[in-house]
Amino acid sequence: MADTTEIVARPPSEDDAAHKIQPQSFTWSRIALGAIMLISIFMNFFQLGANGFGNLYYAAGVKSMGDSLHNFFFVSFDPGSFVTIDKPPLGFWLQVISTKIFGFTGFALLFPQALAGVLSVAILYWLVRRHFGVVAGLLAALALAISPISVVTNRNNTIDSTLTLVMLLGAWAVLRAAETGRLRWLLLSALAVGLGFNIKMLESYLVVPAFGLLYLLAAPHSIGKRILHLLLAGVVMVVLTLSWLVAVDLTPASQRPYVGSSQTNSEIELAFGYNGASRLLGRFGGAGGFGGNGNRTGTRTDGQGIRNQNGSRNGFPGGTNGSGTPDLPPNVGQGGQFGGNGGGMFGTGNPGPLRLFKSSLGSQIAWLLPAAILGALALAFQRRLRFQGDRQQQALVLWGVWLLTESIFFSVAGFFHQYYMTTMAPAICALFGIGLVVMWKDFRASGWRGWLLPLALALTAIEQIYILQSYPSWSQFLTPLIAILSIVTLGVLLAYRLAPRIRVQAPNVRVLSLALALGILVLLITPTIWAAIPVIQNTASQLPVAGPSQGNDFARNAGSPAGGDGTSTLINYLVAHQGNAKYLVATPSSNTADNIILSTNKAVMAMGGFGGSDPILTTSQLSSLVKNGTVRFFLLGSGRGGSLPERILEDLPSQLRERLESGGFGGFGGARSGGATTWVTQHCTLVPSSAWSTNSSAGSQLYDCSTTH
Repeated sequence: MADTTEIVARPPSEDDAAHKIQPQSFTWSRIALGAIMLISIFMNFFQLGANGFGNLYYAAGVKSMGDSLHNFFFVSFDPGSFVTIDKPPLGFWLQVISTKIFGFTGFALLFPQALAGVLSVAILYWLVRRHFGVVAGLLAALALAISPISVVTNRNNTIDSTLTLVMLLGAWAVLRAAETGRLRWLLLSALAVGLGFNIKMLESYLVVPAFGLLYLLAAPHSIGKRILHLLLAGVVMVVLTLSWLVAVDLTPASQRPYVGSSQTNSEIELAFGYNGASRLLGRFGGAGGFGGNGNRTGTRTDGQGIRNQNGSRNGFPGGTNGSGTPDLPPNVGQGGQFGGNGGGMFGTGNPGPLRLFKSSLGSQIAWLLPAAILGALALAFQRRLRFQGDRQQQALVLWGVWLLTESIFFSVAGFFHQYYMTTMAPAICALFGIGLVVMWKDFRASGWRGWLLPLALALTAIEQIYILQSYPSWSQFLTPLIAILSIVTLGVLLAYRLAPRIRVQAPNVRVLSLALALGILVLLITPTIWAAIPVIQNTASQLPVAGPSQGNDFARNAGSPAGGDGTSTLINYLVAHQGNAKYLVATPSSNTADNIILSTNKAVMAMGGFGGSDPILTTSQLSSLVKNGTVRFFLLGSGRGGSLPERILEDLPSQLRERLESGGFGGFGGARSGGATTWVTQHCTLVPSSAWSTNSSAGSQLYDCSTTH
């Protein structure tokens, strides 16, 4: 039974520095909060959805899920319920509901995430203000409102923004649990983690160390009772975590779609394999997913994607991950992985302790990270640790361990996209606001801790200048601006510290406050620009990335279905000749299928699932489907690497480049004896490209299997 004992809050003391640094007018603080919320609303909603659907793989899944309750529950990628998308349902259920309210539009798909982003800003303000006052809350909320990776993710149909909101709700619940000792609040935080798992699987567990340690250290109970409560919360979390996974896995395979991106048709394997250990270890060969073992049917595609409305391809050769990015084996490209500009897979940089501070990731998340880290240290050094009853130290455990856990994961993980770091932003922003208030109090007092504030401002400015070196056209005017204004701020602060007589003169406090405000403003300029660029340009990205483009085209090609390169001609041909076949066409992977689904809302068979590597069909099963008239047409690739940009090919090792250009990674994209591609090419009739494409040099080939031979 839950303990109903309330802990009595201690009276304010001289240690409660934050409460001494408050706006004099309650109206002023409300105006400031209102302005921050308007900034967040603008960043998240301006031109929202006006330039397409974002990630077409997820968009096609949401469209298919809206067709029936069966597709809705199993998160089917295609209207024919052949294969699922590779994520759990909750975030996409919200998108389906939104499309039912607003219609299937870009705005409807993006609305739940944009709303979650705005709500997250409001919740973070409230959480920080409770223990550190209005100023800290406003600074934290402002930092989150202009956080580049948060803004660009809020404007996309990936579901990390929804996960971040649920995590913050869990933070609110566990703080209440630590303060009161009431079990129901702890169970509510466990419920939030379980719901988060059903949004983005194990990524939601990154906050579990922070939640668990906070309750273990701070709850007003005996250690035995705290452990018992945590065990009960763990049971609730695990039950909710596994509920949907088990329900799907217990459903006979014949009555549901194949679990996309799994090798055993299991949601549990997907959660703890491809979306679990593989994310950390970066292993994708064999049963791990992308690579396949070379002996399976339907393990790869050449990714010859259909062009979207701006004429850019959604696919690349050698197989794609369904998001328009090359789906290559591990340990290739810069730094041992497919890297692009920043090294590492998908431009995430190479694993290491300084990974987050380098431009590939730092430009998305680390603009304020040095100040956040020093802010946490300032709070930790402020007084003796006594977590029970000290609300500020409880907040330190929550935000500090949250930041530490996420920092460790993203520093060592082998496979993730930059937008995954959205879940890291609340901790950085909270500690940024908290730290500035705490360090300001220490700065005005005597002692060595007074040097932390100028040190934090200096290191943060240096980090920003370092990141900007990767963007020469922006650095040429932002670097001098940051450097000059930071020097002015630091000059005033250092003069105060080095000249004790100045401290007793009251007018100089106002000068100090203005100098600090200037220093903070300077540090917010560049992240605001990085967040605003995709807002103003209204970038529709498959893989959202903030800031100016560095030629990372595969992460930015997205938009609406249909359009150029003969797509409409192909669809018209397929619809006219579909007959009684269940599937309009079969494609190697979702990369080619998503555009057709969005254009027609007809069943399209993605034979290899998300990246073309799922062992869904054997050749005998494929033969039976053809003979039964279930599927007639197959849209296959040429197996060549012509659609991969030359600037990327030139950076790859020669052997890898040759294999890409020859389709030598196997699967549907390359000719491989015994595979589905070979079966189709040997038993079906090649349709002349003039009949279904206006592009005489189209890389894909269409086969008609209505009469096999």
